[in-house]
Amino acid sequence: MAVRILLLTAEALLLALFLIAFPVINLGNITGILVSLILMLITVRFGAFKKLISRLWSSTGGKIGIIAVLILLAVFIGFGCFCTVRMLSAFEKPADNASAVVVLGCQVKGERPSKMLRRRLDAAIGCLKENPELPCIVSGGKGSDEAISEALCMKNYLAEQGIPESRIIMEDKSTSTDENLEFSFKILDDLGLDRNIILVTDGYHQYRAQLKAKKHGAGSVGSVSAETELRFIPTYWVREWIAIAQEMFLS
Repeated sequence: MAVRILLLTAEALLLALFLIAFPVINLGNITGILVSLILMLITVRFGAFKKLISRLWSSTGGKIGIIAVLILLAVFIGFGCFCTVRMLSAFEKPADNASAVVVLGCQVKGERPSKMLRRRLDAAIGCLKENPELPCIVSGGKGSDEAISEALCMKNYLAEQGIPESRIIMEDKSTSTDENLEFSFKILDDLGLDRNIILVTDGYHQYRAQLKAKKHGAGSVGSVSAETELRFIPTYWVREWIAIAQEMFLS
């Protein structure tokens, strides 16, 4: 009984880690919530679960099914560990001969940056002050629920914080990370600049964004990462595992 209570407590805490991200709902916390609820159900009904496994194991088809599920679990855990190591290693990378700073957009609230976007912009400001010779491409189009484009919102914020508007170039047509990078590189090409960039986005997003940058012909890609609000980290982290799998195997 004591072990069951400990397990249920740990599973409830895991569930809370994904529920706390509400009202944000995406594949990350949906996956986390489902896994947590399944684990809690198994713990509560462990006797019935044990009988079910014994009954399945008594047939060839059942054995194959159990082994297949165990293999899938092992692959998921292994891939999650791989992604985590790669994501952590991508947080901060020095840039070699960078030609520009590229800031990836996210949600705008009215005409002001959301908390997440503001954190990215604050990280970009530090980078731009350390590299006063570099132009900055702010990349993001206008969503259906946004009053202005993400690029214009970012430009306005950077200018308010003392970054000269002459350094800020807007890319305001993109609707995805792929387009952020594709269209930003087109701007660099038009300016006659190399495709060596410093990429600014959230830390959890850096590895996948760098994969996409390489896919679109980047030279060297350095990184400056914004901090993500703690309550969103589990949700966005798991969502990123799914997105990295899609990037690696389906795109």
